Amino acid sequence: MKEHSKRIILVLIVVSQLMMVLDASILTTALPEIGRAFQLSSAALTWVQNAYILAFGGFLLLGARAGDIFGRRRTFILGITMFSLASVLAGLAPSASLLLAARAWQGLAAAMATPSALALLSVTFSEAQERVKAIAIYSAVSGAGGSVGLIVGGLLTDVISWRAGMFLNVPIGIALLLMVPRYMQETDKNKGQLDLMGALTSLIGMTGLAFGFVKAATVGWGAPAVWCSIALGAVSLTAFVLIEAQVKEPITPLRLFASRMRSGAYLGRLLLLCGNYPIFFFVPQFLQNVLHFDSLEAGLGIMPFTAVQFGMMYVMPSLVARFGNTKVLICGLVIAIVGTSWLSSITADSSFFPDLIFPLIVMGCGAGMIFQPFTVLGLSGVKAKDAGAASGLVNVAHQTGASLGLAVLIAVFEASNRTAATSGIAYVYAISVSIRGSAIFLTASLVAVLLLLLPGEGVRATRSCAAGERAVR
Repeated sequence: MKEHSKRIILVLIVVSQLMMVLDASILTTALPEIGRAFQLSSAALTWVQNAYILAFGGFLLLGARAGDIFGRRRTFILGITMFSLASVLAGLAPSASLLLAARAWQGLAAAMATPSALALLSVTFSEAQERVKAIAIYSAVSGAGGSVGLIVGGLLTDVISWRAGMFLNVPIGIALLLMVPRYMQETDKNKGQLDLMGALTSLIGMTGLAFGFVKAATVGWGAPAVWCSIALGAVSLTAFVLIEAQVKEPITPLRLFASRMRSGAYLGRLLLLCGNYPIFFFVPQFLQNVLHFDSLEAGLGIMPFTAVQFGMMYVMPSLVARFGNTKVLICGLVIAIVGTSWLSSITADSSFFPDLIFPLIVMGCGAGMIFQPFTVLGLSGVKAKDAGAASGLVNVAHQTGASLGLAVLIAVFEASNRTAATSGIAYVYAISVSIRGSAIFLTASLVAVLLLLLPGEGVRATRSCAAGERAVR
Protein backbone atom coordinates (compact mmCIF):
# COMPACT_ATOMS: atom_id res chain seq x y z
CA MET A 1 0.00 0.00 0.00
CA LYS A 2 1.28 3.48 -0.90
CA GLU A 3 2.48 5.74 1.89
CA HIS A 4 0.02 8.46 0.83
CA SER A 5 -2.92 6.06 1.15
CA LYS A 6 -1.73 4.94 4.58
CA ARG A 7 -1.65 8.54 5.80
CA ILE A 8 -5.19 9.12 4.58
CA ILE A 9 -6.39 5.92 6.27
CA LEU A 10 -4.73 7.02 9.52
CA VAL A 11 -6.47 10.40 9.28
CA LEU A 12 -9.85 8.72 8.70
CA ILE A 13 -9.36 6.38 11.67
CA VAL A 14 -8.16 9.19 13.93
CA VAL A 15 -11.05 11.48 12.94
CA SER A 16 -13.59 8.71 13.59
CA GLN A 17 -12.01 7.90 16.96
CA LEU A 18 -11.94 11.56 17.91
CA MET A 19 -15.65 11.86 17.07
CA MET A 20 -16.49 8.83 19.23
CA VAL A 21 -14.35 9.85 22.20
CA LEU A 22 -15.32 13.50 21.91
CA ASP A 23 -18.99 12.61 22.22
CA ALA A 24 -18.36 11.11 25.66
CA SER A 25 -17.57 14.60 26.96
CA ILE A 26 -18.92 17.18 24.50
CA LEU A 27 -22.04 17.71 26.63
CA THR A 28 -20.14 17.91 29.95
CA THR A 29 -19.78 21.70 29.96
CA ALA A 30 -23.41 21.94 28.82
CA LEU A 31 -24.74 19.85 31.74
CA PRO A 32 -25.85 22.85 33.82
CA GLU A 33 -27.88 24.14 30.85
CA ILE A 34 -29.29 20.67 30.09
CA GLY A 35 -30.17 20.24 33.76
CA ARG A 36 -32.09 23.52 33.78
CA ALA A 37 -33.84 22.72 30.49
CA PHE A 38 -34.99 19.25 31.53
CA GLN A 39 -35.02 19.79 35.34
CA LEU A 40 -32.45 17.08 36.11
CA SER A 41 -30.45 16.66 39.32
CA SER A 42 -26.65 16.22 39.39
CA ALA A 43 -27.02 12.44 39.73
CA ALA A 44 -29.57 12.29 36.91
CA LEU A 45 -27.27 14.35 34.69
CA THR A 46 -24.64 11.61 34.86
CA TRP A 47 -26.90 9.53 32.61
CA VAL A 48 -26.37 12.04 29.79
CA GLN A 49 -22.81 10.69 29.91
CA ASN A 50 -23.46 7.14 31.04
CA ALA A 51 -26.23 6.39 28.52
CA TYR A 52 -23.56 6.87 25.86
CA ILE A 53 -20.53 5.23 27.43
CA LEU A 54 -22.45 2.27 28.90
CA ALA A 55 -23.96 1.39 25.52
CA PHE A 56 -20.56 2.03 23.96
CA GLY A 57 -18.77 -0.31 26.36
CA GLY A 58 -21.60 -2.84 26.55
CA PHE A 59 -21.79 -3.45 22.80
CA LEU A 60 -18.10 -3.06 21.95
CA LEU A 61 -17.39 -6.78 22.08
CA LEU A 62 -20.38 -7.50 19.85
CA GLY A 63 -19.19 -4.78 17.47
CA ALA A 64 -15.72 -6.30 17.37
CA ARG A 65 -17.13 -9.73 16.59
CA ALA A 66 -19.41 -8.26 13.91
CA GLY A 67 -16.33 -6.82 12.24
CA ASP A 68 -14.69 -10.24 12.19
CA ILE A 69 -17.77 -11.89 10.66
CA PHE A 70 -19.12 -9.27 8.26
CA GLY A 71 -15.90 -7.42 7.41
CA ARG A 72 -14.36 -4.57 9.34
CA ARG A 73 -14.78 -1.90 6.69
CA ARG A 74 -18.48 -2.75 6.28
CA THR A 75 -19.02 -2.73 10.05
CA PHE A 76 -17.10 0.55 10.34
CA ILE A 77 -19.31 2.18 7.70
CA LEU A 78 -22.47 0.87 9.37
CA GLY A 79 -21.33 2.30 12.70
CA ILE A 80 -20.59 5.74 11.24
CA THR A 81 -23.99 5.80 9.50
CA MET A 82 -25.86 4.86 12.69
CA PHE A 83 -23.84 7.38 14.70
CA SER A 84 -24.69 10.24 12.34
CA LEU A 85 -28.41 9.45 12.44
CA ALA A 86 -28.41 9.12 16.24
CA SER A 87 -26.65 12.48 16.52
CA VAL A 88 -29.46 14.15 14.59
CA LEU A 89 -32.03 12.63 16.98
CA ALA A 90 -30.03 13.70 20.03
CA GLY A 91 -29.80 17.25 18.72
CA LEU A 92 -33.56 17.37 18.15
CA ALA A 93 -34.57 15.61 21.42
CA PRO A 94 -37.52 17.45 23.04
CA SER A 95 -37.23 15.63 26.38
CA ALA A 96 -34.66 14.07 28.68
CA SER A 97 -35.88 10.52 28.00
CA LEU A 98 -35.51 10.93 24.23
CA LEU A 99 -32.09 12.52 24.68
CA LEU A 100 -30.92 9.56 26.75
CA ALA A 101 -32.33 7.10 24.20
CA ALA A 102 -30.50 8.88 21.37
CA ARG A 103 -27.30 8.92 23.43
CA ALA A 104 -27.60 5.17 23.98
CA TRP A 105 -28.05 4.70 20.21
CA GLN A 106 -24.90 6.76 19.67
CA GLY A 107 -23.11 4.41 22.05
CA LEU A 108 -24.27 1.35 20.12
CA ALA A 109 -23.11 2.92 16.85
CA ALA A 110 -19.73 3.84 18.33
CA ALA A 111 -19.37 0.24 19.51
CA MET A 112 -19.79 -0.93 15.92
CA ALA A 113 -17.24 1.50 14.47
CA THR A 114 -14.47 1.78 17.05
CA PRO A 115 -13.09 -1.79 17.27
CA SER A 116 -13.16 -2.10 13.49
CA ALA A 117 -11.22 1.16 13.19
CA LEU A 118 -8.49 -0.05 15.56
CA ALA A 119 -8.31 -3.42 13.79
CA LEU A 120 -8.04 -1.66 10.41
CA LEU A 121 -5.19 0.43 11.81
CA SER A 122 -3.33 -2.72 12.88
CA VAL A 123 -3.82 -4.28 9.44
CA THR A 124 -2.78 -1.13 7.56
CA PHE A 125 0.37 -0.49 9.61
CA SER A 126 1.94 -3.93 9.77
CA GLU A 127 5.55 -2.78 10.07
CA ALA A 128 6.72 -2.45 13.68
CA GLN A 129 8.06 1.11 13.57
CA GLU A 130 5.15 2.59 11.63
CA ARG A 131 2.67 0.79 13.87
CA VAL A 132 4.26 2.33 16.97
CA LYS A 133 3.86 5.81 15.48
CA ALA A 134 0.30 5.15 14.33
CA ILE A 135 -0.75 3.77 17.72
CA ALA A 136 0.91 6.77 19.42
CA ILE A 137 -1.32 9.14 17.42
CA TYR A 138 -4.41 6.96 17.97
CA SER A 139 -3.70 6.75 21.71
CA ALA A 140 -3.16 10.49 22.02
CA VAL A 141 -6.53 11.12 20.38
CA SER A 142 -8.22 8.50 22.58
CA GLY A 143 -6.71 10.00 25.70
CA ALA A 144 -7.12 13.70 24.95
CA GLY A 145 -10.31 13.59 22.89
CA GLY A 146 -12.41 13.89 26.02
CA SER A 147 -10.83 17.19 27.00
CA VAL A 148 -11.18 18.47 23.41
CA GLY A 149 -14.88 17.66 23.72
CA LEU A 150 -15.10 19.93 26.75
CA ILE A 151 -13.71 22.86 24.78
CA VAL A 152 -15.81 22.27 21.67
CA GLY A 153 -18.92 21.64 23.73
CA GLY A 154 -18.38 24.76 25.79
CA LEU A 155 -17.87 26.91 22.71
CA LEU A 156 -20.98 25.61 20.96
CA THR A 157 -23.08 25.88 24.12
CA ASP A 158 -22.14 29.52 24.65
CA VAL A 159 -22.33 30.62 21.01
CA ILE A 160 -25.23 28.49 19.72
CA SER A 161 -26.69 25.73 21.92
CA TRP A 162 -25.71 22.42 23.48
CA ARG A 163 -27.64 20.79 20.63
CA ALA A 164 -25.05 22.03 18.13
CA GLY A 165 -22.55 19.60 19.63
CA MET A 166 -24.70 16.74 18.42
CA PHE A 167 -25.28 18.20 14.96
CA LEU A 168 -21.51 18.65 14.55
CA ASN A 169 -21.16 14.90 14.07
CA VAL A 170 -23.31 14.88 10.93
CA PRO A 171 -20.98 16.60 8.41
CA ILE A 172 -18.01 14.70 9.85
CA GLY A 173 -19.90 11.42 9.48
CA ILE A 174 -20.87 12.23 5.88
CA ALA A 175 -17.26 13.06 5.00
CA LEU A 176 -16.09 9.75 6.47
CA LEU A 177 -18.73 7.82 4.56
CA LEU A 178 -17.55 9.39 1.31
CA MET A 179 -13.85 8.75 1.96
CA VAL A 180 -13.76 5.32 3.61
CA PRO A 181 -14.95 3.22 0.61
CA ARG A 182 -12.37 4.94 -1.58
CA TYR A 183 -9.29 4.38 0.57
CA MET A 184 -9.97 1.46 2.92
CA GLN A 185 -9.94 -2.12 1.72
CA GLU A 186 -12.30 -4.72 3.13
CA THR A 187 -10.80 -7.35 5.42
CA ASP A 188 -11.37 -11.08 5.20
CA LYS A 189 -14.69 -12.30 6.60
CA ASN A 190 -14.88 -15.21 9.03
CA LYS A 191 -17.81 -17.57 9.14
CA GLY A 192 -19.63 -17.60 12.44
CA GLN A 193 -22.49 -16.29 14.54
CA LEU A 194 -22.92 -13.33 16.84
CA ASP A 195 -22.90 -14.09 20.55
CA LEU A 196 -26.02 -12.08 21.38
CA MET A 197 -26.48 -13.56 24.86
CA GLY A 198 -22.90 -12.67 25.74
CA ALA A 199 -23.43 -9.10 24.59
CA LEU A 200 -26.75 -8.82 26.44
CA THR A 201 -25.46 -10.15 29.77
CA SER A 202 -22.37 -7.93 29.64
CA LEU A 203 -24.50 -4.83 28.94
CA ILE A 204 -27.01 -5.66 31.70
CA GLY A 205 -24.16 -6.36 34.09
CA MET A 206 -22.37 -3.06 33.58
CA THR A 207 -25.60 -1.05 33.49
CA GLY A 208 -26.84 -2.71 36.67
CA LEU A 209 -23.67 -1.82 38.57
CA ALA A 210 -23.62 1.77 37.29
CA PHE A 211 -27.33 2.28 38.00
CA GLY A 212 -26.91 0.93 41.53
CA PHE A 213 -24.14 3.40 42.37
CA VAL A 214 -25.94 6.37 40.82
CA LYS A 215 -29.19 5.39 42.54
CA ALA A 216 -27.35 5.21 45.86
CA ALA A 217 -26.27 8.81 45.30
CA THR A 218 -29.91 9.95 45.35
CA VAL A 219 -31.75 7.55 47.72
CA GLY A 220 -28.93 6.20 49.90
CA TRP A 221 -27.36 2.77 50.25
CA GLY A 222 -30.23 1.34 52.28
CA ALA A 223 -32.74 1.41 49.42
CA PRO A 224 -33.68 -2.05 48.04
CA ALA A 225 -33.44 -0.73 44.47
CA VAL A 226 -29.74 -0.05 44.98
CA TRP A 227 -28.78 -3.54 46.08
CA CYS A 228 -31.15 -5.23 43.64
CA SER A 229 -29.51 -3.34 40.80
CA ILE A 230 -25.99 -4.16 41.98
CA ALA A 231 -26.96 -7.82 42.50
CA LEU A 232 -28.45 -7.96 39.00
CA GLY A 233 -25.22 -6.52 37.62
CA ALA A 234 -23.06 -9.04 39.48
CA VAL A 235 -25.23 -12.00 38.46
CA SER A 236 -25.30 -10.86 34.82
CA LEU A 237 -21.52 -10.46 34.67
CA THR A 238 -21.09 -13.92 36.19
CA ALA A 239 -23.47 -15.31 33.58
CA PHE A 240 -21.44 -13.50 30.91
CA VAL A 241 -18.24 -15.26 31.96
CA LEU A 242 -19.98 -18.65 32.03
CA ILE A 243 -21.49 -18.06 28.59
CA GLU A 244 -18.14 -17.04 27.12
CA ALA A 245 -16.51 -20.17 28.56
CA GLN A 246 -19.07 -22.47 26.93
CA VAL A 247 -20.33 -20.82 23.73
CA LYS A 248 -18.72 -21.99 20.50
CA GLU A 249 -17.95 -18.51 19.15
CA PRO A 250 -17.67 -16.06 22.07
CA ILE A 251 -17.45 -12.32 21.60
CA THR A 252 -14.71 -12.42 24.24
CA PRO A 253 -12.40 -15.42 23.78
CA LEU A 254 -11.20 -16.11 27.30
CA ARG A 255 -7.85 -17.17 25.83
CA LEU A 256 -7.06 -13.46 25.46
CA PHE A 257 -6.69 -13.35 29.27
CA ALA A 258 -4.18 -16.21 29.26
CA SER A 259 -1.47 -13.61 28.75
CA ARG A 260 -0.51 -11.99 32.04
CA MET A 261 0.62 -8.95 30.08
CA ARG A 262 -2.69 -8.40 28.31
CA SER A 263 -4.73 -9.07 31.45
CA GLY A 264 -2.67 -6.48 33.30
CA ALA A 265 -3.14 -3.99 30.46
CA TYR A 266 -6.93 -4.46 30.43
CA LEU A 267 -7.29 -4.22 34.22
CA GLY A 268 -4.88 -1.30 34.50
CA ARG A 269 -6.68 0.62 31.76
CA LEU A 270 -10.08 0.02 33.37
CA LEU A 271 -8.86 1.33 36.74
CA LEU A 272 -7.11 4.24 35.05
CA LEU A 273 -10.35 5.39 33.40
CA CYS A 274 -12.25 4.91 36.68
CA GLY A 275 -10.04 7.68 38.01
CA ASN A 276 -9.29 9.75 34.92
CA TYR A 277 -12.71 10.20 33.30
CA PRO A 278 -14.64 11.62 36.31
CA ILE A 279 -12.12 14.46 36.49
CA PHE A 280 -13.71 15.85 33.32
CA PHE A 281 -17.09 15.80 35.04
CA PHE A 282 -16.09 17.40 38.35
CA VAL A 283 -13.56 20.03 37.24
CA PRO A 284 -16.01 21.79 34.84
CA GLN A 285 -18.63 21.74 37.62
CA PHE A 286 -16.12 23.47 39.94
CA LEU A 287 -15.18 26.00 37.28
CA GLN A 288 -18.81 26.85 36.47
CA ASN A 289 -20.52 26.60 39.87
CA VAL A 290 -17.71 27.89 42.13
CA LEU A 291 -15.46 30.09 39.97
CA HIS A 292 -18.48 31.16 37.84
CA PHE A 293 -16.87 30.40 34.48
CA ASP A 294 -19.21 30.19 31.51
CA SER A 295 -19.37 27.03 29.39
CA LEU A 296 -16.59 28.08 27.00
CA GLU A 297 -14.31 29.26 29.79
CA ALA A 298 -14.84 25.97 31.61
CA GLY A 299 -13.88 24.07 28.45
CA LEU A 300 -10.81 26.22 27.93
CA GLY A 301 -9.90 25.64 31.56
CA ILE A 302 -9.00 22.06 30.63
CA MET A 303 -6.61 23.27 27.89
CA PRO A 304 -3.46 22.98 30.06
CA PHE A 305 -4.19 19.27 30.48
CA THR A 306 -5.05 18.78 26.81
CA ALA A 307 -2.10 20.70 25.39
CA VAL A 308 0.46 18.82 27.47
CA GLN A 309 -1.14 15.44 26.78
CA PHE A 310 -1.09 16.05 23.01
CA GLY A 311 2.46 17.37 23.24
CA MET A 312 3.61 14.12 24.83
CA MET A 313 2.59 12.33 21.61
CA TYR A 314 5.72 13.67 19.93
CA VAL A 315 8.15 12.38 22.55
CA MET A 316 6.46 9.05 23.32
CA PRO A 317 8.08 7.03 20.47
CA SER A 318 11.58 7.96 21.66
CA LEU A 319 10.70 7.36 25.32
CA VAL A 320 9.27 3.91 24.54
CA ALA A 321 12.26 3.05 22.32
CA ARG A 322 14.69 3.93 25.11
CA PHE A 323 12.89 2.74 28.25
CA GLY A 324 10.16 0.36 27.06
CA ASN A 325 6.40 0.55 27.46
CA THR A 326 6.23 -0.77 31.01
CA LYS A 327 8.70 1.72 32.53
CA VAL A 328 7.12 4.64 30.67
CA LEU A 329 3.67 3.48 31.80
CA ILE A 330 4.72 3.27 35.46
CA CYS A 331 6.33 6.71 35.33
CA GLY A 332 3.21 8.18 33.70
CA LEU A 333 0.93 6.69 36.34
CA VAL A 334 3.08 8.07 39.17
CA ILE A 335 3.02 11.55 37.61
CA ALA A 336 -0.76 11.34 37.09
CA ILE A 337 -1.28 10.30 40.73
CA VAL A 338 0.82 13.23 41.95
CA GLY A 339 -1.10 15.70 39.77
CA THR A 340 -4.52 14.33 40.73
CA SER A 341 -3.68 14.32 44.45
CA TRP A 342 -2.48 17.90 44.12
CA LEU A 343 -5.73 18.89 42.38
CA SER A 344 -7.79 17.29 45.17
CA SER A 345 -6.52 19.96 47.58
CA ILE A 346 -8.77 22.65 46.05
CA THR A 347 -10.93 24.70 48.40
CA ALA A 348 -13.62 27.36 48.10
CA ASP A 349 -10.82 29.96 48.06
CA SER A 350 -8.89 28.33 45.22
CA SER A 351 -8.37 30.21 41.97
CA PHE A 352 -7.76 28.84 38.50
CA PHE A 353 -4.21 30.24 38.55
CA PRO A 354 -2.23 28.78 40.20
CA ASP A 355 -4.37 26.30 42.14
CA LEU A 356 -5.83 24.40 39.17
CA ILE A 357 -3.58 25.12 36.21
CA PHE A 358 -0.40 23.55 37.59
CA PRO A 359 -2.00 20.28 38.78
CA LEU A 360 -3.73 20.02 35.37
CA ILE A 361 -0.37 20.41 33.60
CA VAL A 362 1.17 17.64 35.71
CA MET A 363 -1.85 15.39 35.10
CA GLY A 364 -1.63 16.02 31.35
CA CYS A 365 2.01 15.01 31.32
CA GLY A 366 1.21 11.76 33.12
CA ALA A 367 -1.82 10.98 30.95
CA GLY A 368 0.25 11.55 27.82
CA MET A 369 2.57 8.72 28.90
CA ILE A 370 -0.12 6.19 29.77
CA PHE A 371 -2.54 5.48 26.93
CA GLN A 372 -0.10 4.38 24.23
CA PRO A 373 1.61 1.72 26.40
CA PHE A 374 -1.74 0.36 27.59
CA THR A 375 -2.92 0.11 23.96
CA VAL A 376 0.25 -1.61 22.71
CA LEU A 377 0.35 -4.06 25.62
CA GLY A 378 -3.34 -4.88 25.21
CA LEU A 379 -2.85 -5.80 21.54
CA SER A 380 0.55 -7.46 21.58
CA GLY A 381 0.78 -11.13 20.70
CA VAL A 382 -2.81 -11.35 19.44
CA LYS A 383 -3.44 -13.65 16.49
CA ALA A 384 -5.16 -12.24 13.41
CA LYS A 385 -8.42 -14.08 14.14
CA ASP A 386 -8.63 -12.42 17.56
CA ALA A 387 -7.61 -8.91 16.45
CA GLY A 388 -11.16 -7.60 16.55
CA ALA A 389 -11.90 -9.08 19.98
CA ALA A 390 -8.63 -7.78 21.41
CA SER A 391 -9.20 -4.25 20.10
CA GLY A 392 -12.73 -4.50 21.47
CA LEU A 393 -11.40 -5.40 24.92
CA VAL A 394 -9.05 -2.40 24.88
CA ASN A 395 -12.01 -0.11 24.27
CA VAL A 396 -14.30 -2.03 26.66
CA ALA A 397 -11.80 -1.45 29.45
CA HIS A 398 -11.75 2.23 28.47
CA GLN A 399 -15.52 2.76 28.37
CA THR A 400 -16.40 0.46 31.27
CA GLY A 401 -13.85 2.18 33.48
CA ALA A 402 -15.25 5.59 32.53
CA SER A 403 -18.87 4.67 33.29
CA LEU A 404 -18.23 2.76 36.51
CA GLY A 405 -15.75 5.34 37.79
CA LEU A 406 -18.22 8.16 37.22
CA ALA A 407 -21.02 6.16 38.86
CA VAL A 408 -18.92 5.38 41.94
CA LEU A 409 -17.55 8.89 42.37
CA ILE A 410 -20.91 10.61 41.83
CA ALA A 411 -22.12 8.48 44.75
CA VAL A 412 -19.12 9.69 46.76
CA PHE A 413 -19.87 13.26 45.71
CA GLU A 414 -23.54 13.13 46.70
CA ALA A 415 -22.75 11.46 50.03
CA SER A 416 -20.35 14.34 50.82
CA ASN A 417 -22.76 17.00 49.64
CA ARG A 418 -26.11 16.02 51.14
CA THR A 419 -26.87 19.39 52.70
CA ALA A 420 -24.71 21.68 50.57
CA ALA A 421 -25.82 24.63 48.50
CA THR A 422 -24.42 24.73 44.97
CA SER A 423 -21.75 27.30 45.79
CA GLY A 424 -21.23 26.31 49.40
CA ILE A 425 -18.11 25.05 51.13
CA ALA A 426 -19.57 21.56 51.43
CA TYR A 427 -20.04 21.45 47.65
CA VAL A 428 -16.34 22.19 47.09
CA TYR A 429 -15.39 19.66 49.75
CA ALA A 430 -17.47 17.03 47.94
CA ILE A 431 -15.63 17.75 44.68
CA SER A 432 -12.30 17.55 46.51
CA VAL A 433 -13.20 14.18 48.02
CA SER A 434 -14.34 12.88 44.62
CA ILE A 435 -11.06 13.90 42.99
CA ARG A 436 -9.25 12.17 45.85
CA GLY A 437 -11.22 9.08 44.86
CA SER A 438 -9.85 9.50 41.33
CA ALA A 439 -6.33 9.44 42.76
CA ILE A 440 -7.16 6.20 44.59
CA PHE A 441 -8.33 4.59 41.35
CA LEU A 442 -5.12 5.69 39.61
CA THR A 443 -3.10 4.20 42.46
CA ALA A 444 -4.99 0.92 42.02
CA SER A 445 -4.08 1.01 38.32
CA LEU A 446 -0.42 1.45 39.26
CA VAL A 447 -0.62 -1.51 41.65
CA ALA A 448 -2.13 -3.68 38.90
CA VAL A 449 0.71 -2.72 36.56
CA LEU A 450 3.37 -3.41 39.18
CA LEU A 451 1.91 -6.81 40.01
CA LEU A 452 1.07 -8.01 36.50
CA LEU A 453 3.44 -6.24 34.11
CA LEU A 454 6.60 -5.47 36.04
CA PRO A 455 7.73 -8.97 37.09
CA GLY A 456 10.23 -10.78 34.91
CA GLU A 457 7.55 -13.19 33.74
CA GLY A 458 5.62 -10.30 32.20
CA VAL A 459 8.79 -9.05 30.52
CA ARG A 460 9.53 -12.42 28.94
CA ALA A 461 5.91 -12.82 27.84
CA THR A 462 6.03 -9.40 26.22
CA ARG A 463 9.17 -10.21 24.30
CA SER A 464 7.98 -13.59 23.14
CA CYS A 465 4.62 -12.17 22.01
CA ALA A 466 6.04 -9.17 20.16
CA ALA A 467 6.05 -11.05 16.82
CA GLY A 468 8.36 -8.67 15.08
CA GLU A 469 7.37 -5.58 17.05
CA ARG A 470 9.84 -3.65 19.15
CA ALA A 471 10.36 -5.32 22.55
CA VAL A 472 8.33 -3.64 25.23
CA ARG A 473 11.07 -3.75 27.77
